[in-house]
Amino acid sequence: MTEVRIEGLTVRYGGVVPLDGVDLTIDGGAWGLIGPNGAGKTTFFNVLSGFARPAEGRITVDGEDLLSMRPHARARWGLRRTFQTEQAIRELTVADNVRLGYEHGRRGGAGEAVAAALDFVGLADQPHRLVGSLDMRGRRLVELARAVVGSPRLVLLDEPAAGLPDQESEELGALIRAVPERLGATVLLVDHDMALVSACCEKLAVLDFGRLVATGPTAEVLQDPLVLAAYLGTTEEVA
Repeated sequence: MTEVRIEGLTVRYGGVVPLDGVDLTIDGGAWGLIGPNGAGKTTFFNVLSGFARPAEGRITVDGEDLLSMRPHARARWGLRRTFQTEQAIRELTVADNVRLGYEHGRRGGAGEAVAAALDFVGLADQPHRLVGSLDMRGRRLVELARAVVGSPRLVLLDEPAAGLPDQESEELGALIRAVPERLGATVLLVDHDMALVSACCEKLAVLDFGRLVATGPTAEVLQDPLVLAAYLGTTEEVA
């Protein structure tokens, strides 16, 4: 699985510093990135996906310089991302939406890749259905399929279960948890649903005011007093 090494990552917008000297190594598997609103999580995703440039620092992915790649080159390399708001195009079919996630520049194989992604999320029997006719759960599954179609190496998921009830969130979480093992991709998940994060992620990184305040196995990080104070706003242990 892909290793992501971040060194001294700093982003400045005038006097605002949403990321301040972040050092982090994501060593494969499923990771959660958590923190309060304004902690720098979205900026972190924007830098990784090429929508923001850091003032300082470097990022390597399996030894390659990620920051030297343009966004479309990162997609070809295998970086995928979902967003907080729905991105699925309701006027297109399920299969056509997923096909849009198939990286630019690859010749042939799209049909097989789309079919495999739909099978992974449980939509193999609905490729020709219009996305607009799906419920929220179905549309979220389409977005996950678009993020894992082809051969992803690094999958960034930004609140992928937003709007789903608990049971459907758990079902989506089981799929996310399976991505590293079944597809060989490293996953970085941002979500405020701590039950989902705990169920999906082996390790966590915690941002607070742009700084990395904790990292490590999920159970240990969630009992860290600094995390409890900064993120959860309590000194009580998380069950």
